[in-house]
Amino acid sequence: MPIPTHSSLTIPTYKKPIRCLLLVLGMLGGLSATAQRTVAQKPATSPERTASATNSYSTDKQVLTKGQQLFQSNCSACHNFLQKGIGPNLSEVTSEVSPDWIRKFIRNAPDVIKRGDARAVRLFDEYKQAMPAFTTLSDGDVQAIMSYIRVNQKQKASAAADARLGAALLDPIPARIASSGLRLSLEEVITAPATAEKAPVARINKMLVLPGSPDRLFLEDLRGTLYEIVNDKLRVYMEMAKERPDFIHTPGHATGFGSYAFHPDFYKNGLFYTTHTEKANTAPADFAYPDSIKVALQWVLTEWKITDPTSATFAGSGRELMRVNMVSPIHGVQEITFNPLAKPGGQDYGLLYIGVGDGGATENGYPFICNTKGRIWSSVLRIDPQGRNSKNGRYGIPASNPYAEDNDPATLGEVFCRGFRNPNRITWTPDGKMLISDIGHANAEELNLGMAGADYGWPEREGLFLMNYRGKMDKVYALPEHDASLQYVYPVALYDHDEGNAFSGGFVYTGSEIPLLKGKYIFGDIVNGRVFYVDSDQLQLGKQAPIEELQIAVGDSLTTFRTLTGAQKADLRFGVGLNNVFYLYTKSDGKIYRVRNCQRQ
Repeated sequence: MPIPTHSSLTIPTYKKPIRCLLLVLGMLGGLSATAQRTVAQKPATSPERTASATNSYSTDKQVLTKGQQLFQSNCSACHNFLQKGIGPNLSEVTSEVSPDWIRKFIRNAPDVIKRGDARAVRLFDEYKQAMPAFTTLSDGDVQAIMSYIRVNQKQKASAAADARLGAALLDPIPARIASSGLRLSLEEVITAPATAEKAPVARINKMLVLPGSPDRLFLEDLRGTLYEIVNDKLRVYMEMAKERPDFIHTPGHATGFGSYAFHPDFYKNGLFYTTHTEKANTAPADFAYPDSIKVALQWVLTEWKITDPTSATFAGSGRELMRVNMVSPIHGVQEITFNPLAKPGGQDYGLLYIGVGDGGATENGYPFICNTKGRIWSSVLRIDPQGRNSKNGRYGIPASNPYAEDNDPATLGEVFCRGFRNPNRITWTPDGKMLISDIGHANAEELNLGMAGADYGWPEREGLFLMNYRGKMDKVYALPEHDASLQYVYPVALYDHDEGNAFSGGFVYTGSEIPLLKGKYIFGDIVNGRVFYVDSDQLQLGKQAPIEELQIAVGDSLTTFRTLTGAQKADLRFGVGLNNVFYLYTKSDGKIYRVRNCQRQ
């Protein structure tokens, strides 16, 4: 995308702000010194800058503690001082940019961008989003944040560690995604109730059909509400905050009411499962790491016993199955599901799959937390909620799990497969293939076939590429010659960041109303809202299924989700409803669209 000039730049973040206080501020540290000298700023060595810095940064412990608290609550979901994440690495910003410049950004970043500052416009184009104006922060708040960043500044990393890996791949996947020549015709059917004044207006996330008598359709908002969709209207079924007073949904980026699943015998036993977030140290965790590493928050898996499974509103009691500590707010427990193809009496029937991300451990400097079969992070788990042979005695570990019988401290019995950064959606094809979508770091977005005992490589691998997680993680390299001996399992469909920034997991269309979509796994990109598909029969280990793009139209007009939402980040999601109706919806504005047909152009 070309960089806009100041005269043509529009900033959707005026209406669509994000929580990250320092997203655009962090962009400053991402530019070279040469690039920074292209704008009218005093050099770092000038007397004026030195005096300004002396007056702007405090070393007082109380100020730094306050700055740390403000940073963790507002910024840590996007930034750290080691790696590029959702936003840039902040470790060098205070040595490269004047404190007065930083202060102006915190106060009113959109205005600085709109005025055409070269540095700001360039990085706004790269990250596709910016922070809103924070005029309500006190001068003391701003100084505290700046001071905390200052004490965390680091020297520029040496490139020597990366040199042994060979040349970084500047364009990991040179081939572009082709147009399929197919157009989806959408109709807007619902606008979800706003759960915030600022975007994302409604954090609508997972849509799920409850099969039985009758079939029912549900949709959850990450801020804590579970709706039932009845006649194209949203009716509140459950409010997580009422059931769990310690529930939190901040700071965003998938925290909150993460996922839910109905037991396959729900209408008989009334059992229902959820994941949600609570503050750090709310209760002792079943899965923790050394006390020297800070806990950002906890994810909780709960089993609910519903009094009347046919009731239009939730009433029942819950018991906690497991509690997991997380290093940062990102990459949590965003998916739980049962295999819908499993039959009563079968090995997989009634077993709950749980996607657990790395919690940001790798990019925050603790890769050992997730780079092992002996810990829960970066894994897809499989448990028996009705069993009791787990360490905490609240759930079962199926004997068919790959490490269940190892009696080896180096493995964890709950793990079904591992090596994911953020396994955010799990589904199955009609012929029984388990599909796990994984949101990548800086280069690759991937779809994997779920296999018992498989290792998908994170953090040693990103997509089909080698990554140096001990160095700068924004680069990837060709696989080493000895790679086959490591027995990693690689994606069956993959795209790089020329095409998008975050995989939005979808589903295989199994309906009969739209023949052109039959058997296609339809998915997209969360950020830019592009819609893709792969043919599910081409998803095979050792091969890359070709990805093709679908056009979208509302009424008779071709459009994009960025156009529809008016936002750089469309926040696109996919769902399947009653009678295999396919839905696409956007968290940025809460609008839900139904696929009416698909035509070849």
